[in-house]
Amino acid sequence: MQTAFRQIVVLAFIIGAVTVRMRAQHPAMPPGMTHEEHLAQMQKDAELKQRGADAMGFDQDKTAHHFRLYRTGGAIEVVTKDPADHVSPVQIREHLKTIAEQFAAGDFGKPLATHGELPPGVRTMQERRPSLTFTYEELPGGARVQIAAADANTTNAVHEFLRYQIHEHKTGDPLTIK
Repeated sequence: MQTAFRQIVVLAFIIGAVTVRMRAQHPAMPPGMTHEEHLAQMQKDAELKQRGADAMGFDQDKTAHHFRLYRTGGAIEVVTKDPADHVSPVQIREHLKTIAEQFAAGDFGKPLATHGELPPGVRTMQERRPSLTFTYEELPGGARVQIAAADANTTNAVHEFLRYQIHEHKTGDPLTIK
């Protein structure tokens, strides 16, 4: 009798462990989405993550991206999730310094490489490059690039670009202007 009870307990444990592992591998399907759409979205997210790691040079699972919309532009922020992680902040800072320099030169190759497409707003930002400033700033555990636009058309392009990033990276950041 004790052997049968032990077997049931072990079986229940195994079933629970397998269920937890399956959930970790396959996130819940959002309401209103077919299974095929969900699988396609998961594939797209995995590809974005891999391309992002290649283009950015750091592990996106260890970091948090934030995209802020301001009245005169916005900001890109990346910080490490773990305060004990001393490698990611160095990688983040190197990446965002490069981003500030490249964007100021009209080079948006890294977002193109990360997303596999040119994000909305980029063409206008390239055309109106003299109307933009990109300022790098270190943060605890990471860094920020402040983007300031000199006119409404350029500001709208910056907002398009940042809203796209919020959506693609699933940051949950507000889509409204502060």
